[in-house]
Amino acid sequence: MALEIERRFLIKNDNWKEFISKKMSIEQGYLSRSLDDWIIRIRFTGKDFKIALKKHIKSFTNFEFEYTIPRKDGEKIMSNLSNIIKKERFFLEVEKKPWIIDCFKEKNYPLKIAEIELTNEGEDLILPSFISKEITGLTHYSNFSLSNKPFSEWN
Repeated sequence: MALEIERRFLIKNDNWKEFISKKMSIEQGYLSRSLDDWIIRIRFTGKDFKIALKKHIKSFTNFEFEYTIPRKDGEKIMSNLSNIIKKERFFLEVEKKPWIIDCFKEKNYPLKIAEIELTNEGEDLILPSFISKEITGLTHYSNFSLSNKPFSEWN
């Protein structure tokens, strides 16, 4: 069983940039219509397409199953979606912990979100200096929600 235990945060400054080890561009869209059931996502990273199935279990734990699909299938699926988000993903290592920073583009610009995956929900976490407010569980910040109601349309 594939579990994702993840916490998410807003960012207050650019201090995270000194920890970048690599980056990638991501374009992703959603086949789901509601957060209440399984979320079905397709993601293109510039080299491959992946389909992911995600379902919230509790607190900040989700089921997550991800599969590579043929490029031609991915292109066809993406070309038929309207709720797509684009972002630059930066991979960091801070105090021997892997962090991800997503810098959203287009209608979700200038939103930046930090994520860290944990081994269990009780894992101790020391927050780096660039972290602001925790947004774990705030569904309007989910990628799915941002694809349907972009950050630029918020009040």
